[in-house]
Amino acid sequence: MPEKPSTRAAAIARQGEVMREFMARAVLFQEAVARSGGLNGSDLQAVGLLLSEGPATPGELAARTGLTAGGAVTAMIDRLERAGFVTRTRDENDRRRVIVSAVPEAVMGRVGHVYGRVAERWNEYLDTLTDEQIDFANEFLVRAARLNQEETEALHGAARP
Repeated sequence: MPEKPSTRAAAIARQGEVMREFMARAVLFQEAVARSGGLNGSDLQAVGLLLSEGPATPGELAARTGLTAGGAVTAMIDRLERAGFVTRTRDENDRRRVIVSAVPEAVMGRVGHVYGRVAERWNEYLDTLTDEQIDFANEFLVRAARLNQEETEALHGAARP
């Protein structure tokens, strides 16, 4: 029997509330993790993008993070390099290009224990779910992340002259 429209509308509205709460808590958590490692939230997210998407030129990193290429991204890379979280190397094919790479050992040494603790707690919960529930949760989060990325890129594009 199909769900009543009012029940579905209420469930969708509740999902919106839950997502807002989740996103706010995720941002606050990431900021707290960053501070515990001596960074700010944006810097930690940049390192996370280097870890997940691979090394980048400063311009590519600026595009990934939404920072302006030039001063802002250079200052961020300087901070991360001083903290030991990234290295700069010359591109082997074009010595004029600089490649920024994350130093996974430094990141894990500084904040890995926090993520390890969260992963342990999260895995305990995941053990209570069926494979189908986990598959659904994965798809839901992938789509949410993709939508957030697209909207972030649209906002960054709208902010540029």
